[in-house]
Amino acid sequence: MNTHNPGDFRYRVRRSDDNSARFDRVPLAVRTLSSNTLFQGEHEIGIEHHGALYRLKITRQGKLILNK
Repeated sequence: MNTHNPGDFRYRVRRSDDNSARFDRVPLAVRTLSSNTLFQGEHEIGIEHHGALYRLKITRQGKLILNK
């Protein structure tokens, strides 16, 4: 079972200033793009990264897969 929460990546856990065992969730500034914006009606796009080509695909189940 997938227990990933997409909202979690937007936060960083930080120890409280009072040095207790308590931790705070601090929001991170993350640029977010819609998959509709990226794919523009296609089911696969290419991403060039450090000279290598990666393929980002939408599966039949609507999930994303990144292949090198």
